[in-house]
Amino acid sequence: MRVEYINPFVEAAFNILKEVLQTEVNREELYLKKSTQPVMGVAAIVGLAGDVEGRVLIDMSKETAMKVASTMNGEELNTIDELVKATITELANMITAQAVTKLHELGFKFDLTPPAIMTGDNMQVSDLNVEALIVPLGLPQGKIEINVAIKERVGA
Repeated sequence: MRVEYINPFVEAAFNILKEVLQTEVNREELYLKKSTQPVMGVAAIVGLAGDVEGRVLIDMSKETAMKVASTMNGEELNTIDELVKATITELANMITAQAVTKLHELGFKFDLTPPAIMTGDNMQVSDLNVEALIVPLGLPQGKIEINVAIKERVGA
């Protein structure tokens, strides 16, 4: 996995979270994971296709999702309802749009799928033959992990 693909997502997540939550964001130690990984409870997944293929997962606990959505909406939200899901979807849209804009400026060409939201307990995501880079971000609202699994397309 080339670092050129990863950095724009990490930078975009850091910048967008800092801006929309008006708070400090602390990047924690990066790590790689292979194959199946647990999801914390609420995840926005965005597919990538073109010069690269793969996905970006913005992963957090249900509690963190409610706190992030509460901050972004300026009201207390206590359940994973449609407003929380829509807010996390919009957050994913903002992060991926900024990252893809940067990647297009660097000459990479690919498209995104709209974010899909997954919620639940004991969920897992499997990426066959692709290592995922996990970028944990610490916020007052909780931990958010930017989980990136991207590979160059064969023949691209």
